[in-house]
Amino acid sequence: MEENDLLKVRLEKIAALKAGGVDLYPNDAKPSHTTEEILARFGKTDSESLAALAEKFSLAGRLMAVRSFGKAAFVKIQDRKGRLQCYIAKNLLSEQDFSLFKKLDIGDLVYVCGKLFRTKTDELTLEAESLRLMAKSIHPLPEKWHGLTDIEIRYRQRHLDLIANPAVKEIFSRRSLIIKLIRQFMDRHDFLEVETPMMQPRAGGAVARPFKTHHNALNQDLYLRIAPELYLKRLVTGGLERVYEINRNFRNEGISTFHNPEFTMMEFYQSYATYEDLMTFTEELFAFLAQNVFGGHTFTYQGTAIDLAPPWRRLAVKDALLEIAGMEPADLTDPARALAFARNIGCDVKDTDPLGKVLMAVFDERVEKKLIQPTFVTQYPVAVSPLSRRSNTDPDIVDRFELYISGREIANAFSELNDPADQRDRFVAQLREREAGDDEAHEMDEDYIRTLEYGMPPTAGEGIGIDRLIMLFTDSASIRDVILFPLLRTKQD
Repeated sequence: MEENDLLKVRLEKIAALKAGGVDLYPNDAKPSHTTEEILARFGKTDSESLAALAEKFSLAGRLMAVRSFGKAAFVKIQDRKGRLQCYIAKNLLSEQDFSLFKKLDIGDLVYVCGKLFRTKTDELTLEAESLRLMAKSIHPLPEKWHGLTDIEIRYRQRHLDLIANPAVKEIFSRRSLIIKLIRQFMDRHDFLEVETPMMQPRAGGAVARPFKTHHNALNQDLYLRIAPELYLKRLVTGGLERVYEINRNFRNEGISTFHNPEFTMMEFYQSYATYEDLMTFTEELFAFLAQNVFGGHTFTYQGTAIDLAPPWRRLAVKDALLEIAGMEPADLTDPARALAFARNIGCDVKDTDPLGKVLMAVFDERVEKKLIQPTFVTQYPVAVSPLSRRSNTDPDIVDRFELYISGREIANAFSELNDPADQRDRFVAQLREREAGDDEAHEMDEDYIRTLEYGMPPTAGEGIGIDRLIMLFTDSASIRDVILFPLLRTKQD
């Protein structure tokens, strides 16, 4: 039947149920167990022991399958924890309950109560002694869900995706577990969880294009934050020496399999630590997560074995450009040669771009995708690191690392710049880039510089992309698979 015909049949059933006095949406069911609890307790119990049980069990969930034999049927009921088979028989239910059952559809929410037994095929089954309708599903569930070729339907109608695909529910259950584990780890290391503003008077803390809004009462433009960094470092200056935040950032950028304009980050800051300390800390955090999720340090992502056992590879940017990108030593110091190399491999670079920015364009094009096993890339150019502390040994680079796993950046960290004069100079350089047309460059933030002038302790900070981390730990190919409601273009009706 076509969907419109199925809908017509369902509406007719609804009219008949209403005429018969059936409450289509009651609110007084109290299921005694979940499917998981029943299977955990009695999954291995034999038929004789089940028959001796006086206990009755009640479940509430969605009707997912029906095998009818006229006066009896086997059905599958799905709740938040899984599925369980139920046996519906005319001789076991009241006439009213069995009549109700005959009017039910796949997708309806029901409540059943009865005893447990095993079928001839040894499947644990709830034998229904009573049955109620808890919510009528007007629209039919999609058929052959796994065969859908338009994957956007899954993202646009996530409720259907969750109903029909248990693996999707498992991804988001694991996401919740991983975030809990991160909080446990941070709490054990004496970090304080905080919240900082989502709407900010200027966009700072990262090189990115912001979303802009307007506050009517204040008659003031505000920006959805691209990062919480500058506010977290204000807290460090105020004496909160170890802080972290797990929350949303917003960047007005393109959408891809690993970019969503609204995404979740954890940023944390530790006083009296360096970026090298955070490398060890990050190894310990990821090893802790893997141990609790996988039971060890190794797992498979998109067909490739990943090993998180510390220590991880350390690789300087310039070494990566020489060894992996194929640049020559002279390319790393001669702006004209670097520009020519970058353009030859298809990088979009300008004549006015500083050398460090050109080199990182080559890195992004030629190196990033080849860093499969966990790798800390270090010694970034100052030109692309406006908030990082300069190296004591080379003023053209900063004390920074980015973590790459499976060809993607997962984390970014550095020893923080706490010299207010140097920070002002960096902001001025960023303003020049804005004036030259780079709308992702930092704005001047006088209030933040004033904060630094009160003295921020030596500090290291890091941001970890939670969504990308979840992709890795759930073997998900797209960031849309790990965000419940990813941003999509409005569908035109």
